[in-house]
Amino acid sequence: MSDLHKEVSDLEQKSATAARLFDIRRIIGGLFVVYGIIVTIAGISPSDADLKKAQGVHINLWTGLAMLALGLFFLVWMKLRPAQAPEHAPEDTPAA
Repeated sequence: MSDLHKEVSDLEQKSATAARLFDIRRIIGGLFVVYGIIVTIAGISPSDADLKKAQGVHINLWTGLAMLALGLFFLVWMKLRPAQAPEHAPEDTPAA
């Protein structure tokens, strides 16, 4: 019975690790940060044609900064409230 208990606890620990590893907030936050950096760099020195199209607004810069803020929000949220492994409901066996 001890080996079975140890095996079950090992599987529960692996499940918790997998739940944290594949947290969707990590993926969304990481993508927004990466794309935010790219768009911010593109918006730092826009051409005159780009500014004219955007009516004088540095749209790439503002959009990039907003994407960075959103991505960082997701990553901080993930850090502050980590994902928990799902709790298994106790199996009820009917009495015969």
